[in-house]
Amino acid sequence: MRRRNVFSPGSDEPFVLSRSRLENFLECPRCFYIDRRLGVDPPSGPPFNLNIAVDHLLKKEFDHYRALGEPHPYMLRENINAVPFAHERLDEWRENFKGVRFLHRGSGFLLTGAIDDLWIDLGTRELIVADYKATAKDEEVGIDADWQIAYKRQMEFYQWLLRRNGFSVARTGYFVYCNGDRAADGFGGRMEFRVSLIPYAGDDAWVEPALMAARACLEGDAPPAAAPDCKQCAYLEDIKSLGLA
Repeated sequence: MRRRNVFSPGSDEPFVLSRSRLENFLECPRCFYIDRRLGVDPPSGPPFNLNIAVDHLLKKEFDHYRALGEPHPYMLRENINAVPFAHERLDEWRENFKGVRFLHRGSGFLLTGAIDDLWIDLGTRELIVADYKATAKDEEVGIDADWQIAYKRQMEFYQWLLRRNGFSVARTGYFVYCNGDRAADGFGGRMEFRVSLIPYAGDDAWVEPALMAARACLEGDAPPAAAPDCKQCAYLEDIKSLGLA
């Protein structure tokens, strides 16, 4: 069992909680408790190296236009009156295990979230959160599937973090969604992507109640009930029913 990053009930010390761990709580409080309170890491999948590569290359592209103080061609195509936002701490805000940080006194959580990019609206001077996504499917990409609620909460959490750091943040952010073209005649050592900028009007009203609920969960003496649709908990229950655990 893990000894680091384990919650201690009643402690006055800030407890570091990342955006992804808060999402874990929303998906299944029981798994969250076992992870952050009992120190048992959840199973992890393989890294999405191709998606990470797309993120890396997009950052290079937007950084080029950031240095010029000019809009990226994608912005011009979609008539977005903005340019990539230049800030001395941008690299830190993008870095995993650092990111944008805020100490939420009510819950005692030191919250972190690593953003992909920030733009600035040239009219309102509000910051625009941009999040990169990559996939490969025949149909056009969107953000309305049930499972994509996690994408929406991700953007809303970043908006909330930035507002708590004193920034004026636009309600509408953008998903820079790259869709690999599977209809090409062949691979030829490269894949072409169709890039869509999908606007999303976020609402961060859920964040603070979720933080307080997550704190109450960790303060409990026993793990809470599993989420009805948690596959991991269902798997463990099936194993127990076979007498194997």
